[in-house]
Formats: sequence, structure tokens, C-alpha cells
Amino acid sequence: MPKSVYIHIPFCLKKCAYCSFLSGLNPCNASVYTKELVKEINFFYKGEKLNTIYFGGGTPSLLEIKDIERILACFNFDKKTEITLEVNPKTVDLKKLKQLRSLGINRISLGVQSFDDNLLKIINRTHSSKEALKTIENIALAGFDNYSIDLIYGLPEQNLENWKKTLKIAKDINPPHISLYGLKIEQGCGFYLNPPKNLPDDDMQADMYEMALNEFKNYCHYEFSNFAYKQKYISKHNMTYWNIKPYWGFGLGASGFVRNKRYQNETDFEKYLKNSTEKKHYESSNLLEEHIFLGFRKTKGIRTDKINRLFNIDFDKKYKQQLEKYKKSGCIQKTLHGYKLTKKGIMLSNYVLCDFLDDTI
Repeated sequence: MPKSVYIHIPFCLKKCAYCSFLSGLNPCNASVYTKELVKEINFFYKGEKLNTIYFGGGTPSLLEIKDIERILACFNFDKKTEITLEVNPKTVDLKKLKQLRSLGINRISLGVQSFDDNLLKIINRTHSSKEALKTIENIALAGFDNYSIDLIYGLPEQNLENWKKTLKIAKDINPPHISLYGLKIEQGCGFYLNPPKNLPDDDMQADMYEMALNEFKNYCHYEFSNFAYKQKYISKHNMTYWNIKPYWGFGLGASGFVRNKRYQNETDFEKYLKNSTEKKHYESSNLLEEHIFLGFRKTKGIRTDKINRLFNIDFDKKYKQQLEKYKKSGCIQKTLHGYKLTKKGIMLSNYVLCDFLDDTI
């Protein structure tokens, strides 16, 4: 059974222009939502000991402490369980952070996105760079040893100069964990409906990514977008996804992976409130494709012995053409147990991975 849980909290002060997640709902409904969320959890979750719990959103830090406490009371966990809560700097002060820590939450994921106030306004963030820095200070004061900051590159009006300033501030802070995301404009976000001007092109985004790699070269770069200052700060919950381990997804629109099948919860808020314990509809997925795609996202790469065993194939034989092509071009490198993408391969990963995925059926 799953040893990890994802909990979706869909409320926000206002929706960010780049966000295509199921979010942006008015937090006045948070207590009612929590009641149904708890009902769903208690119906499906059978008390197994958990390794990780992750509150995502949306803005989970908008929940009142009593509601977070009610949710956590549903689960079987201990001090070794990694419990992460996503935070917007505008929604917490030192008192609330201390309260979160007292509940057993031991990891904060802070949505900074940029230390440039002009860019924060463009992407519709509610906080300022000063507020983000103050929150980082308070996270430490509240007793959190483990926290992560999110940064986005490829934003409208962003260039190498202001990106470098954001990276320098982040480096000076020296957070335990950093997540870097290239801007993707997807259907459902504000930028999709109102395309922004002055977007960095693909070459500029690649330069920004490479600049970040150089800036954080003393970090453990364990996945395309993720950097941990020490091994102990690697996100255990996200490794559940990348290692294709089972997990429960609870809440509006949440996805889960159980018994090698995936499901997604109801995405209509009113319908979810009426029937949060509705039977989950599991669908099979192409697990070979997922092992290749997610495996190559890890900087250690894929283990071909594991893939061969799980899918009864000879990876080197099945993908001989792709392996020869990308080893020759310097995009793929042989490892002790399989293959990994080189720095060049990461930069061209969309092309490389598509070439593999086209042949997984």
C-alpha cells in the first residue's frame, strides 16, 4: 500500500498568471472543504505508516491551524515522516510558522519565484521580495531545519542580468533545497489567455538554466529542477513520484497512483463537496514510458537492470538506435547500472526523451 500522501488545497489569495493548477478558489470555503477532505481520507486511507505527507496547492498556508491539525490527525506518522507544506510568504508570520512546526510539519516549500519586485507584479504574486526574505528568516526562527525555495526562469521581462541577481540572493541565503522551474504557459493559466510580451526565447532560457547550474554547483543536483545542499535535504516525497512509487492523492482534483494504476479526483468543487468519498476510477498507464521519462529526469539516470526485470525487455537492444545516436552526440552517458543524460542532454531533453517515448508502445 502507498506510504506517501499528497493533499491538494485549492485556495489562493489570487491566482498567479503562470499557474494552470486547480487553484485560485476563495479561502472562505476552507473549513467546509476540510470537513469533506477528512471524510475522503478516512474512507480510503487504512492507517498504513507513512514516509511522506505533502500539502500542495493552491496555497495550503491559507488554512487555519485547526484545519491542518484535523487533516494530520487522520494519518499514521512519526518524527521520521517528511511532512511538507507549501507556503506563500504573504500568508504566514513567525507565530503561524511556529504553530505549523508544533503540529509535526518539518519541511516548508516556499513559493518565492523571484527576488525582483517588478517581475513578481507581472506574474501576479501577492508578496514582495522583502516579504519573501523575512519569511525565510522566520522559517529558521520557527525551528525548521529543512525548507525549499521555488524560483522561476523564463518570465516576461526577465533577462540574464536580473536573473543573476535573483540567483545571487538565493545563493547568499544558502537554503537547504532549491527548485528551479522554466516558465511553461499551459492552457488554463492567465498567460495562456493573455500572452505576455518580451518572453525570453528558448536559447535565453537555456542560458538561464546553465547560469543556475554554475551558481549552485556546490549543491547536489539530483533531478532536472531540484538541488539539495546535502543528501538529507533531497525531497523524499518528490522522489516517490520520480521512482514511481505508490501514493494517495486526496482533495479536489488530486491524482494518485495505487496498484500500478492512476486516478484523478473530481475537479468540480461543488461536486467534490457533495461526494468526496466517490469511488475512484483507476486507469492503466504506460509504465515503461514513465520509467524512462521520470528516470532520465534524475541526474543519476535510469537503471536498465530494473527496467529489464519489470518489463521483460532488453533495454539496450530495444533502444539501440536511440542510445547510439545520443551517445554519439554527447547527450547520453553510460553509467554503472544504466544511462543518464549529460549536461547537453538535459538542455535538449525534450527532443531526446521524445525519441525514446515514441518507441515504448
